[in-house]
Amino acid sequence: MKAMIIRQFGGPEEFQLSDVQQPQPEAGQVLIRIAATSVNTVDTMLRQMGEDLPFAPALPAILGMDFAGTVTAVGEGVTEYTAGDEVYGCAGGLGDRPGTLAEYMLADVELIAPKPARLNMREAAALPLVAITAYEGLQRAGIRAGQNVLVHGGAGGVGHVALQLARYWSANVVSTAGNEAHLELIRQLGAAPVNYRTDTVADYVAEHTAGKGFDLVFDSVGGANISSSFEAAALNGQVATTVSLVEMDLSVAHMKGLSLHVVFMLIPMIHNYARQAHSGILRDISRIVDAGCLRPVLDEQRFSLTQAGQAHQHLNSGTATGKVVIDIAE
Repeated sequence: MKAMIIRQFGGPEEFQLSDVQQPQPEAGQVLIRIAATSVNTVDTMLRQMGEDLPFAPALPAILGMDFAGTVTAVGEGVTEYTAGDEVYGCAGGLGDRPGTLAEYMLADVELIAPKPARLNMREAAALPLVAITAYEGLQRAGIRAGQNVLVHGGAGGVGHVALQLARYWSANVVSTAGNEAHLELIRQLGAAPVNYRTDTVADYVAEHTAGKGFDLVFDSVGGANISSSFEAAALNGQVATTVSLVEMDLSVAHMKGLSLHVVFMLIPMIHNYARQAHSGILRDISRIVDAGCLRPVLDEQRFSLTQAGQAHQHLNSGTATGKVVIDIAE
């Protein structure tokens, strides 16, 4: 089968089209003919700095985590899937799990779910990592109907899903972005947009919460932006972040009595821990999608398997809207 291989960590030019042996499913696994995959920030991090990440795959490696495709064979003990089933998930591309930049891949059944019926393969491939991340973060932060919720980065991969899930759970949602196209997308998805380049935190806290602060802040930007999340949160508020690799003063969080939830959705794959939770979340995401309450936003640029490097570059450029998707099947 064809696959894009990296033989050393580095720039997007490291991808090479190669012929590799098609795998065969073992117990608890299915073999999937991949139709599409999407690029996540962690994919580009693995490509660039894999030697510094403890969960990086061994070289030569097939990267890529998200996929949608069709089951072609099942391993011993698998009863919930048969050949021909359309599935999606986040199931490879790190550790000893070959990824999705290939015509076929193996996936553990605990990491996949039936594809949402409303979505085509490209749309479904955009969802798994970001949807699991958004779902987990909002649930761990205790989202409830009627809350005032702030989503930082509402036009990004994780952010645009978190925004929609928060609305699905009947919250009042405000979301930040930095250009008019992204602000318009936030409007279309049903949240009140805030331009973080022109509006201060104090400004939008006053406008949207009468100065009380947000009950829940979902921060998909992270890093230094966590300080803005702390500032925007209400007393005893909840802050969920997906990017907490930062040193900072927690005095504001202490004085407000905030709770901080760090979301790292790769834990089940890295540590073989509570993996069945991912299948459960994906099944619920499919239900929410098929009820018409969640839609993935795909960047308008299209890429083929041999253009994996260009897809990585486009995501890293910061100009993408929604998810960058790579078509695998012709």
